[in-house]
Amino acid sequence: MTPLLEMQGIRKRFGGVTALEDVSFEVRPGEVHALVGENGAGKSTLMNIASGVLAPDAGRILWDGAAVSGLSPRTAQQMGIGFVHQELALVPQLSAGENIFLGRHPCAGRARCWVRWERIHEQARRLLEELGRPLDPRRAVGELSVGEQQLVEIARALAFQARLVIMDEPTAALSEHEAARLFEAVGRLKQRGVSVIYSTHRLKEVYQVADRVTVLRDGRRVATAAAGELPPETLVRHMVGRAAKEQFAGGRSAAGAEEMLRVEGFSARGRFEGVSFAVRRGEIVGLAGLVGAGRTELLEALFGAAPHEAGRVWIEGRPAEIRSPRDAIRAGMALIPDDRKSKGLFAAAPLKWNVVLASERGFRIRAERERQKTQRLIGELRLRTTGPEEPVMRLSGGNQQKVVLARWLLAEAKVFLFDEPTRGIDAGAKAEIYEIIRRLAARGAAVVLVSSELEEVLNLADRVLVMHRGRIAGELLREQASEEAVMRLATGGVQ
Repeated sequence: MTPLLEMQGIRKRFGGVTALEDVSFEVRPGEVHALVGENGAGKSTLMNIASGVLAPDAGRILWDGAAVSGLSPRTAQQMGIGFVHQELALVPQLSAGENIFLGRHPCAGRARCWVRWERIHEQARRLLEELGRPLDPRRAVGELSVGEQQLVEIARALAFQARLVIMDEPTAALSEHEAARLFEAVGRLKQRGVSVIYSTHRLKEVYQVADRVTVLRDGRRVATAAAGELPPETLVRHMVGRAAKEQFAGGRSAAGAEEMLRVEGFSARGRFEGVSFAVRRGEIVGLAGLVGAGRTELLEALFGAAPHEAGRVWIEGRPAEIRSPRDAIRAGMALIPDDRKSKGLFAAAPLKWNVVLASERGFRIRAERERQKTQRLIGELRLRTTGPEEPVMRLSGGNQQKVVLARWLLAEAKVFLFDEPTRGIDAGAKAEIYEIIRRLAARGAAVVLVSSELEEVLNLADRVLVMHRGRIAGELLREQASEEAVMRLATGGVQ
């Protein structure tokens, strides 16, 4: 069978960094082909070349067996290649139907034309139904959930007669329910004979949706096989170049240790109410709950990044008046936010500046001191970078998260608030971040951990607090905590 897309001997360099070296990759008609690898392995670069966003320095691209030259995003779209980016490219003010046919409606490129919007919305409705999700195409995209917006993106690709849909981390911001609906949509694409390149960090998804899987490591292809032929431990070994280590440490007991953080009666109308808890020195406390339960809002308010109306905080037994992030930093608190790009980093600034930001006092940053401190943390956290001067925007997602962590390690914070610390991060980088979290606790810090991956919370936390509709619904000790017990509390059941 002739591959739909074939890439032969692809090479791509950015300055002195090799992103891809002699990579060959193919997608067959009607197959779902997973693409996995650590952050910085070259997945995004390969997908950008396949969609015409980047040009390779060497190698060939074939479409339906014919060589393609001068591939651009426009020609890729005309050939039948659609790209659903992790950060969706939709216009929130326009309707779902308008977004689906944006650039393809009958008046595109014409100065004067009468658009029959009822016909466009009807076509959009049929496309969404084909993906298994009846949705009013007249609704503004800004009113839709992230999962619904993603289906609009896929429907848009189908409207352009896509034969290949590239998906970059499609479940990164989805709940489990929304992810299940996405998997159904991928299955429907396959039934239509549409091929899918599915890039993911969540290895469980490989076995749920993929026919074949290709592993990239350090810019090279190290394996391609049927998904069922690669057990998870082999897949991880291919990704990281070594046998998978035990990711989660055994439990510790913080009983008897002094309190590092105490929160009493913390409230913010419409977000959370009457939240009280304590975290001891060396303890990791997980904060579980469904999307919208108020976990992120609580952490942001504790850090002074969002307002609260009532409640008190003590750090090391002393009252802490926190009304701004500056107050929180001075009190010894750190926040690793859920969206590192918009909340945690100055993307255009160099790595060294991002790292020292919270530890320098005043406005003067000493160049030699910041370079030395940053260089030490680059080695300690195994940051993949060209050096302290590299802009953070050029780093992979996993390395950007390490920069946020490096900032608070340097600031010697006492209380760490982790909000989705491994979102969008590959298996190898996850293990390193788990190690950092455990090391912080072992050094005597107090850790509060929010994660939508329940396995993380259950395996890292000494205790689990479960939120439901802005309140603490219950507390589970490590030996009591299970997925069933957490979900019972998270959905409003009793302990």
